Amino acid sequence: MTDLQLTPTESLADPHTLDDLHRFVQRHPRLFVLTGAGISTDSGIPGYRDDNGAWKRSPPITLQEFLGTLAMRQRYWARSMVGWPLVARARPNAAHVALARLEAAGHVPTLVTQNVDGLHQRAGSRDVIELHGGIDGVSCLDCGMQHSRAAIQQTLEADNPALLDVTAEAAADGDAHLEWHDLGGFRVPACSNCGGLLKPSVVFFGENVPKARVVAASHALDAADAVLVAGSSLMVYSGYRFCVWAQRQGKPVAAINLGRTRADPLLSLKVAAPCGDTLSALARLLAGD
Repeated sequence: MTDLQLTPTESLADPHTLDDLHRFVQRHPRLFVLTGAGISTDSGIPGYRDDNGAWKRSPPITLQEFLGTLAMRQRYWARSMVGWPLVARARPNAAHVALARLEAAGHVPTLVTQNVDGLHQRAGSRDVIELHGGIDGVSCLDCGMQHSRAAIQQTLEADNPALLDVTAEAAADGDAHLEWHDLGGFRVPACSNCGGLLKPSVVFFGENVPKARVVAASHALDAADAVLVAGSSLMVYSGYRFCVWAQRQGKPVAAINLGRTRADPLLSLKVAAPCGDTLSALARLLAGD
């Protein structure tokens, strides 16, 4: 008997419970854990997709759009100026804390995340590969200088006081549903070192994940017994590929997710339940083994 009863929120041919997940980890104690936006929603950061894996809004800006026109950069930075404080204030939730406990217990040698919010590190996870980078940094595409996102926020607010009192519905990863009527006058930040073009230190849609991160993650997968996906629809190939690679290696894949995932046909186990409650209960059970 477990200390948490899970009721699936979607129709599954063979609904699984926490007992199954507990046994899965007992059989495969070294996990390659891959997390997505769904693990940070309890921290107040909205996800990108609904339970069917469809966009909740229009897709995020692509690298090509960001580099292509000043108007798109004005739109991006205006929305980021309004939305970024939510991510900056966010704190780790129970799911992040539970994964840090599982790492400390030796079950998660390396954690791979598609998130850019840095909450795993704040919760205490030490070996984290951020596939898509971190939203707390900004890079100059001309001279390479690195800037903190907090410092860029100060510049944005000083240069665009008309937006200081504007509120908008929060979107994923520091974005906001802002449609400002006068973006033509919005001042985008420039590099304080060379005046060059600044870009958040994250992988935009349409941009490749740096090879070194993929290689490091693939080595972690090689060393693992199984894969555990938490809070990801896996609709983006950068994460989904690890489930494909695991299948090729004959390693089972489990997922904790409240909606459909791209890897559903590959899964050995699926728990359709909240990440926080599930991972917290799992950590308690494993601690008692």
